[in-house]
Amino acid sequence: MTTTTLPTTVSGPVQPAPFQHSADFTPRYWLFAAPAVLVVTAVIVFPWLFTLYMSGHDWKIGGGPEFVGLQNFAELFRDTRFLESMGHTLYFTVLAVVLPIIFGTAAALVFHREFPFRGVLRTIFVMPMMATPVAVALVWTMMFHPQLGVLNYLLSLVGIGPQSWVYSPDTVIPTLILVEVWHWTPLVMLIVLGGLAGLPREPYESALIDGANAWHMFRHITLPLVWPFIMVAIVIRTIDALKAFDTIFVITQGGPGTASETLNIFLYLQAFQFYKIGYASAVVVIFFVIVIMLSLLLLYARQKSKWNA
Repeated sequence: MTTTTLPTTVSGPVQPAPFQHSADFTPRYWLFAAPAVLVVTAVIVFPWLFTLYMSGHDWKIGGGPEFVGLQNFAELFRDTRFLESMGHTLYFTVLAVVLPIIFGTAAALVFHREFPFRGVLRTIFVMPMMATPVAVALVWTMMFHPQLGVLNYLLSLVGIGPQSWVYSPDTVIPTLILVEVWHWTPLVMLIVLGGLAGLPREPYESALIDGANAWHMFRHITLPLVWPFIMVAIVIRTIDALKAFDTIFVITQGGPGTASETLNIFLYLQAFQFYKIGYASAVVVIFFVIVIMLSLLLLYARQKSKWNA
C-alpha cells in the first residue's frame, strides 16, 4: 500500500518576492525632472551666481566690470547710508510684524464669537487685503497730505493739530507702519481664525467646571493651541515686511531725506539711479545672507511650536 505525503502548509504572512529589474529597464525618471531643473537653474541659480560674481567687481553702466574682490563689501560697512538703511529695515520689520500679529489675533478672537452681522463685518474687515499695494499707497498718500488730507481734517474735529505724517523724519516710519497694519492685519486674522475654528471644546468645558475665567482660558488653553497658527502668520509677515518696497517707494521714495530708506530702497537707488551695479550686487548678497539666517531662525521657532503628538 502506497502512502501519499501531503505538503505541509506554512502558517504566517507570505513575503512578496523582491522586485526584479528587467534587463531592458533603466531609470529614466530624471527626464521628467529635467525641465523643472532647467527652469530653476535659469531663473534662480544663474541670476544668483551672476550676482555673486558681480559683487566682486566694480561695474557701472557704460563701462566694463573691473575685479575688486571684497572691496564693495568693505565699502558697504563704511557707508553710513547703508548702515542707516539696515536700521530702518529692522525698525520697519519689527513693527510691521508685531502690530499686525497683535491686532490680527485680537480681531480673530472677536470674529470667532457669534454676534449679529458677523459675516458682513468680517467681509468688510478683510477687504483691505484685497487691494494692490500700489493702489493702497496712492490712497494713503492723498490722506497724508498736510493741507488737503482727510486725516488732519479728522484730527481737527477732535481738537488735535495737523500732523506731519510721512513728511517728518520722526514720524515717517510709524506712519508707514500704520499703512502696513491696515493692509495686512486681515491676513493675520484669517490665519488665526482658521486655527480657532479647529480648537476642541473639551478643554474649555473642563476649565469652566474648574472655575477658570476668560483670561485664564485664553492664556492657558487658547493661546498654546493656536500658537502654531500664529507662528505661520509671523513667518509670512516677516518675509513680506523684509521685502516691502512698493508701498514705501510710492509714498516716500525713501524720504524725507533718507529717513525711510530701507535696504530695498537703498538697493534700488544704487542699481537704477546711481548705476553702481557691482555695489548693488554686494547689497543683494548681504541681504540674502540676512534673509537666510532669519529664515532658519523662524523655521526653527516654527518647528518648536508644533503640537506634541
